[in-house]
Amino acid sequence: MERRFKYVTNRTIPNKAGEENKGKIRVLVRVNSDDAEADYECPECSDKRHVVKEWKRPFNIKCENCGFLMRLPKLKSKKKKKK
Repeated sequence: MERRFKYVTNRTIPNKAGEENKGKIRVLVRVNSDDAEADYECPECSDKRHVVKEWKRPFNIKCENCGFLMRLPKLKSKKKKKK
């Protein structure tokens, strides 16, 4: 079976007040591409957009409506912070 994506994630994003489940982000990076395709719902203004941006770590997207910066940390670092 041939792989179509080298990175896939679907996560919730907290707002400025730290409330979980307010925003969502889904990121797909195709195997032969350096661009990430992201669909997001901003946790601050509930704006929904599709964005194509260069894929690099750490990955972040700024909301085009309100300017809220949505960061996508590595899952390892998120797990370490909870401990």
